[in-house]
Amino acid sequence: MALKKPVYLDHHATTPMDPQVLDVLERTQRQFFGNPASGSHSFGWSAEALVKKARLQVAQLVGAGEKEIIFTSGATEANNIALLGIAAASPQSQRTFISTHLEHSSVEGPLKHLEKQGFKVTRLDHDKSGIINPEKLSAVLNDETLLVSVIAAQNEIGTVQPVKEIGQICGAQGVLFHCDAAQAAGHLDLDVRALGVDLLSLSAHKIYGPKGVGALWVNRKHPPINMAPTSFGGGQEGGLRPGTLNVPGIVAFGEACRLALLQRDKEVQRLRSLKNRLLEQLKEKLDGIHLNGAAEPRLPGNLNVRFEDIRAGQLLPRLTVLALSAGSACRSGDTSPSPVLLSLGLDTLQAASSIRIGLGRFTTEEEVDFAADRISAAVLKLRAENP
Repeated sequence: MALKKPVYLDHHATTPMDPQVLDVLERTQRQFFGNPASGSHSFGWSAEALVKKARLQVAQLVGAGEKEIIFTSGATEANNIALLGIAAASPQSQRTFISTHLEHSSVEGPLKHLEKQGFKVTRLDHDKSGIINPEKLSAVLNDETLLVSVIAAQNEIGTVQPVKEIGQICGAQGVLFHCDAAQAAGHLDLDVRALGVDLLSLSAHKIYGPKGVGALWVNRKHPPINMAPTSFGGGQEGGLRPGTLNVPGIVAFGEACRLALLQRDKEVQRLRSLKNRLLEQLKEKLDGIHLNGAAEPRLPGNLNVRFEDIRAGQLLPRLTVLALSAGSACRSGDTSPSPVLLSLGLDTLQAASSIRIGLGRFTTEEEVDFAADRISAAVLKLRAENP
């Protein structure tokens, strides 16, 4: 069978919808168009039942209760609801957030907004491998700390943070802990109780579901978490995310979560093997190649590598047969060096020499071998042209 081109290797930006998920989405769109808030007829009842089932499927992926899931338009909205909602309900005595230099823009953006409103944000440093030391968190926690927000797995360099240890520290101090798990879902065991998380953000399109749907898990603990709504309307989703629910998207999201949980362990092993195969081939064919971020713990399908004497802006146009990126899709069009790569201690030229490769559920060995050949050939040719 001929290799289908171009080869998609940008799964951290988004994932193709799983055929089973697509079937569920299309069937729901055709057959169950009712509004789940319409409680007076069967069309509404059917839609409500499907949403309830999906809520349970999403909850099961993270070890939560179904009533704790709030559906959103994606992880960006979930992050905004969590951070801005907690801030809006905060007492005057607690006006400090603690986060990191590794966060996605949908966390960093709200935090910068809150700083302009008078809140204090402390950002923890990480080591040169891109890992946070939990002891640094212990050193800065105090009575003024309102919430800690740490990404579970970094979207550019794939490094996995010590979420459980951070959760234990926050729990011992009685501080709320929010985690952006958009990239981690489907790859890591995200048992929210065991991790000690209070709020957790998810995105469907990162786990082979549709775009435009995600979720925020909010721990139903006692006393309850005090959050204020940041938008207003019909009062859906506990008043925290009003608006008519995207039933087909939510149902497809539920199916994506079911498949992710079912396939996770085998898929993690497969992706890790493919990633190692690709990196080994690149190192065999090329000198001057370096991995950005820790080799482990790392997302199983993530490679962020830099090539000496090469610029990503020169390399990627020669690799149109491969879908790759120079960094986060949310920074597309921004030609400045990645702040995450700079935070690892790389200089601007090293950061500009880096590309991100994201392997996924449908990536094959044949595609990995093809990518290794094309990338190495392009790098060697560029070096020959610009000695």
